[in-house]
Amino acid sequence: MLDPALDTLLLPFTTRALVWPKAGQILFLRARMGQALMQPDVPRGRFLCRQTFQPFAKELSLGQLALDRGPENAAGPFPMTLVLPPRQREEARYLLAEAVMATSPGGVIVAAATNTEGARSIEADFAKLTGDVVSLFKNKSRVFWVTLDPERIDPALVQEWLALGAPRRLTSDARFLTRPGLFAWDRIDAGSALLAQHLPADLAGSGADLGCGFGYLSAEVLARCPNVSELALYEAERLALDLACENLTPLAGKVRLDFLWQDVTEGLRGSYDFIVSNPPFHTGRADRPDLGQAFIIAGAKALKPGGRMFFVANQHLPYEATFAAHVARHRIITSTDGYKIIEAINIQAVSAR
Repeated sequence: MLDPALDTLLLPFTTRALVWPKAGQILFLRARMGQALMQPDVPRGRFLCRQTFQPFAKELSLGQLALDRGPENAAGPFPMTLVLPPRQREEARYLLAEAVMATSPGGVIVAAATNTEGARSIEADFAKLTGDVVSLFKNKSRVFWVTLDPERIDPALVQEWLALGAPRRLTSDARFLTRPGLFAWDRIDAGSALLAQHLPADLAGSGADLGCGFGYLSAEVLARCPNVSELALYEAERLALDLACENLTPLAGKVRLDFLWQDVTEGLRGSYDFIVSNPPFHTGRADRPDLGQAFIIAGAKALKPGGRMFFVANQHLPYEATFAAHVARHRIITSTDGYKIIEAINIQAVSAR
């Protein structure tokens, strides 16, 4: 798969505008695996990669790149830090400030983003922190870098932007800690709220929340369904899963909770009496209905005889055929405000007994 930002990140080394440091580990924030890293002159054996999205972390591990869990575990400072900032501006600013804190004086920070991810704005923010930066353009992307001069760093702004990465209470619902960069991080997602309104109170036994985010739907299950005994929360983004653990544990009572850092599209670890989900349907800005379809298939395989699934989706997404192919009985409970709630029942397994 093409990765223009990653390819452009390494452009200064290809053009010899930059050289790799002769010694020491190279920190790589929001690292991703790709063909660009497989070039013979890339010292990937010295990379220390920080990636909390499980599919990307798995690819890095398979590529034999070293992973760490976060700032509290990483050695440093580093002679060079690479960054692939995300589109979400507060998270991007946090990562740039984190890069400044992790890099040695006189070390080099290199960052890249596509134009659609706001590369120009990210470069301008980077310059605010560190002074003038150098940049190159290719692949509809920008790469920009700086040799870190402590005299040019804005320390107050560094601290301000580091604080953007700290968990905070959701203004509209103080039950939940959240942080920039997560899905619907600053609000209760309207689709999830609609699904919660239509959850039946008779859900019981063991359940799963696929793509749980910071835990809103699971909290609603706990609040509305007193006969639930176990709830597994699946989430590919570890930052979200860690917050879900903090948010849900005080609400669980006697319900056993299991927090699983896992890509749902690769299958589930158990079998369940019920499943709820607001599945992802895009990568970046591009629609990816196949992601939601993969969630449906994984859920169908893990559903016990007579088990039920409740999914919310944007009205235009073509999920009904996938439900029909894998669960047999399904219905749209409601379709309103751009969303639809779909219930599916595992009747095939029931009739086969």
